[in-house]
Amino acid sequence: MLIRLEHIEKTYGTPEHPVPVLHDVNFTMEEGAYYAVMGPSGSGKSTLMNILGYLDTPTSGTYYFEDVDNSRASDVKMARIRNEKIGFVFQSFHLLQRRRAWENVALPLMYGNVPKRERRERAEQALCEVGLKDRMDFYPTQLSGGQCQRVAIARAICTRPKLLLADEPTGALDSRSGQQIMDIFDGLHERGMSIIMITHEHAVAERASRMLHIYDGVLTGGDAE
Repeated sequence: MLIRLEHIEKTYGTPEHPVPVLHDVNFTMEEGAYYAVMGPSGSGKSTLMNILGYLDTPTSGTYYFEDVDNSRASDVKMARIRNEKIGFVFQSFHLLQRRRAWENVALPLMYGNVPKRERRERAEQALCEVGLKDRMDFYPTQLSGGQCQRVAIARAICTRPKLLLADEPTGALDSRSGQQIMDIFDGLHERGMSIIMITHEHAVAERASRMLHIYDGVLTGGDAE
């Protein structure tokens, strides 16, 4: 089992003025699965992804990743897990405008102390996987939105993560570019990548092998079986 969430709760605010966001979330996912999580704005999708990606910790409950409970891990340990085991793809790309495509892709490898030559080789390999072999030395300002998102996907997979988290990866793209991005995710899944995609688009969610829904912090379709 890659992921197991047990009775996850997340509350923001203060004890006097609590703001509950997630309610008794139970969720299991086997390695190699492809899940989509759907829900309206404010439903708790991003909070759930932040917990899954070790960007935030639950208020209560237990999160097992590869059968290890890191629910209360230190900031240093969470950073190491993010760098070594989890790839992120966001709606707004988050590329450095003054870095070439391959340099953007290689950034997480630099933080992981991978030698420079290997960083370049792995970045180029990842860019080839997303169809950007001829754009490695281009800057983000020289690329289309769809190409920028492909660079972001290459950056996410160059560390060879166990889990790929995508938050509205087609939300800022036209329909044609969005289709190309989804084709890439399909290919990654076919090669064994574990993927969780946050989306509000039904057509995008249907590409996944399992669809979950979240409303007002309550997740359905993900209960441990």
